[in-house]
Amino acid sequence: MDYELKSARFLARDVLSRAVRPGDTVVDATMGNGHDTLFLCEAVGPAGRVYAFDVQPEAVESTRVRLRENGVEDRAVLVCDGHQRMDAHVSGKIRAAVFNLGWLPGGDHTVTTLWETTREAVEKALSLLLPMGVLVICAYPGHDEGNRELRELIRFLSALSNREYNVLHQRFLNASSGAPECFVVQKMG
Repeated sequence: MDYELKSARFLARDVLSRAVRPGDTVVDATMGNGHDTLFLCEAVGPAGRVYAFDVQPEAVESTRVRLRENGVEDRAVLVCDGHQRMDAHVSGKIRAAVFNLGWLPGGDHTVTTLWETTREAVEKALSLLLPMGVLVICAYPGHDEGNRELRELIRFLSALSNREYNVLHQRFLNASSGAPECFVVQKMG
C-alpha cells in the first residue's frame, strides 16, 4: 500500500492512533459533532475514559447520540463547559488531548473558539499530560479569529522549552488559503 500525504486532520488522527492505548484517559477539548470523541472512545477501550468539552448544548447532544449509537457512551464524560475549565472536570493525568479550533461544523459560525480561552485550555492540557503524552491541535485559518489563533499558537508553542516538549507544525505549502494546519506537542519522558 502506498503512503499518501493527507490533511491536517489525517495527521492528527494518525498521531492519536499511535499514542492512545486501551485504558488511557484522554481529552477531546472541542467535541463538535463527536467524531474525535467516538474515535477516542474506541481507542481507550472499556477501561479508558474520554473527557469531551463543548460550550454548545447541541454539540453535546449530537455527540451523546453518536456515542450511544456506537455502544461506547459509558466511556465518555461529556461536559457542556469551556475547554479552559478542563482541570475542574478531569481527574488525574492524561495520555492525549485533541483540539479542533474554529466553529461547530454545520453550526453557528459566529460561535467560535477564541485565542484567550484556547491558550488557557492548551496550558491546562499541557499540565495534565503524562510523560510521552501528546497534544494535537488542528487550527483553521481563513476567518479573523482562526487567523489570530494560528498566529498566536505558532508564537506560544515555539516558546515551549525543547527540554520539556517536542513541537511539530504541519502545513501544506501548496494548499489553498485557509487550509487547516496541525500542531503536535509531545511531553518529554
